Amino acid sequence: MRGSVDNVVIRHTAELDDATLAAARSLCDATFGDDFADANWEHALGGVHALRFEGERLIAHGALVARRFLHRGQSLRTGYVEAVVVATDRQRRGYGAAVMAVLHRYIERAYALGALASSDVGAALYLTMGWTRWTGPMAVLAPDGIRPTTGDDIFVRPVTARLDPALPLVCDWRNGDMW
Repeated sequence: MRGSVDNVVIRHTAELDDATLAAARSLCDATFGDDFADANWEHALGGVHALRFEGERLIAHGALVARRFLHRGQSLRTGYVEAVVVATDRQRRGYGAAVMAVLHRYIERAYALGALASSDVGAALYLTMGWTRWTGPMAVLAPDGIRPTTGDDIFVRPVTARLDPALPLVCDWRNGDMW
């Protein structure tokens, strides 16, 4: 799996040099603007990165990190997708789908559940790739207990997890955006 699939390279954060990490962060900043804070970038670190280059230029990026979600009385090993971005002059050409296809392989082999938060712009891509919008209640396991959350557009991709939208999907606590 390591190497290149559809010209997408997958590497762990620890394998990326400073220039590649800076290019990925810059791509996120340029595309997401003020909506992308330091905490958002931190969420994308520590897992694997799917990278699509055109020559030396990074044109697409997505990260997959491990999280734990609670659902139906179980702790689910969750592959959480972060920082999926395509350079604005390269959008709508399949690069985002190529990045996601590589991340799907990791989700299917290593996790009980895939999950991600999406903007309205990205939602169409995820729906066409088999992700399902979570319609049930959501919460976070905060330091002071389980707290309901609202306002996030969450998509799931069950692998072995059995989900029941009548029951809450509870994410782990982290700095910045919970989802």
